[in-house]
Amino acid sequence: MQPNSRLLSVINRLLPAGQWLKNYKAEHFNGDLIAALIVTIMLIPQSLAYALLAGLPAEMGLYASILPLVLYGIFGSSYSLSVGPVAIISLMTASAIMPLAPAESGTYVTLAILLAFISGLMLIVLGILRFGFIANFLSHPVVSGFISASGIIIIISQLKHLLGIPMSGDNLITLGTTLSQSISQIHIATFLMAISCLGCLWWLRHHFFTYLPHWGIPLHFAQLLSKTAPVLVISLATLATYLFRLDLTGVAIVGEIPKGFPQLTWPTITLEHCQQLTSSALLIAIIGFIESVSIGKTLAAKKRQRINPNQELIGLGTANLASAFSGGLPVTGGFSRSVVNYDAGASTPAAGIFAALGIAIATLWLTPLLYYLPKAALAVTIVMAVLSLIDIDLIRKAWQYSRAEFAGITTTLIITLFLGVEYGVLSGVAISISLHLFKTARPHIAVVGEIPGTEHFRNIQRHNVITYPHIISIRVDESLYFANTSFLEDKIYSLVAQNTSAQHVILMCTAINEIDLSALETLEVINQRLQELNIHFHLSEVKGPVMDTLQKTTFTKQLNGNIYLSQHQAIEDLKQVH
Repeated sequence: MQPNSRLLSVINRLLPAGQWLKNYKAEHFNGDLIAALIVTIMLIPQSLAYALLAGLPAEMGLYASILPLVLYGIFGSSYSLSVGPVAIISLMTASAIMPLAPAESGTYVTLAILLAFISGLMLIVLGILRFGFIANFLSHPVVSGFISASGIIIIISQLKHLLGIPMSGDNLITLGTTLSQSISQIHIATFLMAISCLGCLWWLRHHFFTYLPHWGIPLHFAQLLSKTAPVLVISLATLATYLFRLDLTGVAIVGEIPKGFPQLTWPTITLEHCQQLTSSALLIAIIGFIESVSIGKTLAAKKRQRINPNQELIGLGTANLASAFSGGLPVTGGFSRSVVNYDAGASTPAAGIFAALGIAIATLWLTPLLYYLPKAALAVTIVMAVLSLIDIDLIRKAWQYSRAEFAGITTTLIITLFLGVEYGVLSGVAISISLHLFKTARPHIAVVGEIPGTEHFRNIQRHNVITYPHIISIRVDESLYFANTSFLEDKIYSLVAQNTSAQHVILMCTAINEIDLSALETLEVINQRLQELNIHFHLSEVKGPVMDTLQKTTFTKQLNGNIYLSQHQAIEDLKQVH
């Protein structure tokens, strides 16, 4: 490859925007602009709400939805993903900072910005090191258990805005304690506002917008309009608060939101704060990345596109750095806004850049209209958005399908609920790895025989097969590594002890993709002990890469049997009693 071609390849990999910009057409512009308009309308209340969820001033949510969208559009690989503040990451942000500073204080805001900065740096470093595979460290059921528990915590935490009472905490124990202490202080006007907004939002989504197709409005457009229902509810609640001066009765409002663009500043960095936030930043980075990749892959598959996990790390990393430099909080790809972006016809990442422009315009001119916005209305939008994250049905499905998966989901859910989201993430990683080790440490091992009239070998307990008393044929359905070789060794010795006429043991290797050094040593021990018993040890159907590795050792020369290309060939060679 020529130097110029190599340089161009590197630039295209690091700046995916160059690839879609050179093919940008007028029809792309129309779709992106419409999608951006709808996403902007949806993002404004979401951004405000999630900033409050994180315990931050509302304007920080808007700031986190401008430059991050632009930077992701340049460096990200998904054409449909829309980044910004999301519920889970906002909750994790609050959990990380609350023990360190009072909510909405100057130090609290500084720590939130620094958290976005550290998280962004970590994501970029992981992307450069091509660590996109870390998305596989958490199984989907375990992630669902964590997200469901986080959703429950978020809903309960919003009771302080729905009821107008003081509450704090990041788990059921602390939230429940503060709720019980202040439940008698329910503010009636705030409660009525919350109930009204909740009922109005439910009616709009389940009744009003479902009638639009009957009035001649296309179904697809009606579904898109239903996503803007929170904006309508918030507008009505703000108008009612202003007209009836409900703020004077004690209904909490957002208040003055600074007008204009965020100032670009370098985050305040101290060694102490970095040490306090490093672990939280890493967890936020990993969970945000996993959430974004899962959404991005789903939407890309619908258009026969693909995303690059390593490039996603860089895209999300630059988005978080942009958020930090513009006074925002940690961001990642949001499910609801990304789906709306896709459904609205977004063709390229330009839709996100246009949406950023729309939010910037709103920040510049529309923030005075949000002064009387009641916090109870924002809490309602959070609750309605988070309800979709709670997947109770998956727990039932896991119980029916796999008790091990069920144990993983419920354990993660319980730890998250009662100890907090950070412990929930760590337990999720530990449980995912433990489940893998549990499953692979005791792999399925089948004694196999030949199906009559074929060259296929199947489990003797499931099929009528041909076997020979002097031959033990076993198939292990897992790669061999340090955690499961003792199990295989015990199984072989047990079968040999039960069959006193055994002369040959054949290990069928169709499902073995790798043999590590510990497993190799175990195979050498098995070979030696079988030889002492005058039993020949054979391998069959060894995969090419595994065979290449074995041939680098002395094992193949020490083997007292043969290595056969197929199990059928092995049986044909050994079926005669010697």
